[in-house]
Amino acid sequence: MAHEFVILLDGKLVTYTNYEDIPPKFDNLIKFIPEVPEPPHTHEQHEEMDTWNEKMKELLKRETNGN
Repeated sequence: MAHEFVILLDGKLVTYTNYEDIPPKFDNLIKFIPEVPEPPHTHEQHEEMDTWNEKMKELLKRETNGN
């Protein structure tokens, strides 16, 4: 499974698989599904997974809600 991030941008749903590709401003965050590897997880995988909550909060701040 790959990451799946869906945003509403100018009235259209746009899907990204790379978090860094998401534009700085968009209408709404529709779907936030980061890839979670099968266990057991390495230390590096845990460190990455620990960042996803903050990344989602950051995306929510970037929403313009269509304005």
